[in-house]
Amino acid sequence: MESLLTQIGIIVGVAAIIALLGRVIKQPSIVAYLLTGVVVGPLIFNLVDPATHLQSLAGVGIALLLFIIGTSLDFRILKSVGGASIIGGISTVAIVCSASFIIAQTLGFTLVPALYIALAFSFSSAVVVVKILSDKKEIDTLHGQIALGILIIESFIAALALMIIPVVSSGGASAVAFQVSKFIFMIATVILVGHFIFSKLLSFAAKNQEVLFLVSVAWALAVGAIFELMHLSTEIGALIAGMVIASSKYSLEIKSKVKGIRDFFVILFFVYFGAQLNAPITTELVKQAVIFSVFILIIKPVIVMSLTRSFGFKKRTNFMIGTSLTQVSEFSLIVILLGYSLGHIPQSVFSLTVLVTLITVSLSSYAIYFSSPIYESMSRFLGLFDGKKRHFGNINKKEKYDIILLGYSRLGFNLVKAFNLAKKKYLVVDYNPLTIMNLSKKGISCVYGDINDSEFLKSINIGTAKMIISTVPDYSANINVMKFLDNNGTIFVATSNQIHNAIELYKNGVDYVIMPHYLGGDYMASMLVRDSFNKKTIREEGKLHIKQIRERLSDNSI
Repeated sequence: MESLLTQIGIIVGVAAIIALLGRVIKQPSIVAYLLTGVVVGPLIFNLVDPATHLQSLAGVGIALLLFIIGTSLDFRILKSVGGASIIGGISTVAIVCSASFIIAQTLGFTLVPALYIALAFSFSSAVVVVKILSDKKEIDTLHGQIALGILIIESFIAALALMIIPVVSSGGASAVAFQVSKFIFMIATVILVGHFIFSKLLSFAAKNQEVLFLVSVAWALAVGAIFELMHLSTEIGALIAGMVIASSKYSLEIKSKVKGIRDFFVILFFVYFGAQLNAPITTELVKQAVIFSVFILIIKPVIVMSLTRSFGFKKRTNFMIGTSLTQVSEFSLIVILLGYSLGHIPQSVFSLTVLVTLITVSLSSYAIYFSSPIYESMSRFLGLFDGKKRHFGNINKKEKYDIILLGYSRLGFNLVKAFNLAKKKYLVVDYNPLTIMNLSKKGISCVYGDINDSEFLKSINIGTAKMIISTVPDYSANINVMKFLDNNGTIFVATSNQIHNAIELYKNGVDYVIMPHYLGGDYMASMLVRDSFNKKTIREEGKLHIKQIRERLSDNSI
């Protein structure tokens, strides 16, 4: 078999070619990586051996991804959506596991294989969901946060299962209790060490960007390695390591630094998944895989939507959460591999799991990427999943606002200051629940919502405002807002990062388009002319800028 470097070269080369072809026909990159695994794996060309180096590298990729997920798990969010995530996660696993067991028994599987199949198909893929929601910039949305919370709960359940299964095979109830106690003890230890020791080390390391990156990765891998030495889940160790960093002021910086290396290992992870398909594909195997795939892709999201509806969330939020969880998890393959190694299940169950994983991950990638247009086409049939919860935020629906600001973020900070100085009545709309929570605490009129959702825009009477300012640079989102402003005299200011999109927005009737890079250049040019290129006055401008930056850093809403 080829060396590690040769295998990586083959994988990256084939993945690049297939990804480029996929880009031409506008296919998600995840599908390209899975297809790469099938092509280079034993089923077709047998160019790499997934059981050697690739498995180890894929494991590192999962650990790093769960570390990144942990850094996104802000406990302030859990205060508002924790109930939905915890109860939703546990209930989803219980219901899907029970239904999968019944299906497996109906298809003729004996008791033990049916139990393994039921457990494996209960979990959704954190790798797929985080990758695609990050690409779509939806990880901080309400549905993104709830889906993430459910995945965290599922990850903990999977970790407990991976610990308990081997112990049940060789020991009794006391051994299981010892393993669970050890798991809880390790989690508590990592949190305490992180809070009292690692946080101080992180502050010192932050003085140098390279050292901060190195210390962060070392922390993730070290905690994962310690969990492995204690015969616990490496992946959960990395997740806990990330959660320790979540409350740090350096969490955003660390996530951006680790992203590159994470993406490389995630590619290897998906290739590894695809390469696992190595057994003959029989008609019976395909039939079983299709039945389970239909259940996971169609019935499971209905179960999830029904559960989240009980918490009062609107049908769009419920649909987005359900759509995000329509695939089999990376933990599923680990559970099945464990059962196979212990002699509990035959090769056919392993092949079934891999095939179902390939089908659901591929199709769910399309579903998540195109969830907005899919929702728009199905919205009128989803009334059953519409919760009765009031708007999330601080809004008076009877109030007529002078200005509606769509998107707080970086631009909105200064705009809100201007609104206050001008004593205007304004409403802030944002799809980050943490932003809305912090604005509400300040007494600012605000509401959680997605401007791609036409029903939401109707509900806030957007057409009655005198001025609408959108800081969201998404072309289709701004065009959607335009539909509610036909000849009613409302001033509409949009935002774009692309010249051709800005021109199209003007053609569609937008009054002014904010282009941050152009405005930044214009401001700098004006400042240089005004200050006559004088070093002293430019340094004074710099001091003022530092003051403004610090003011922004103190604003938890950004």
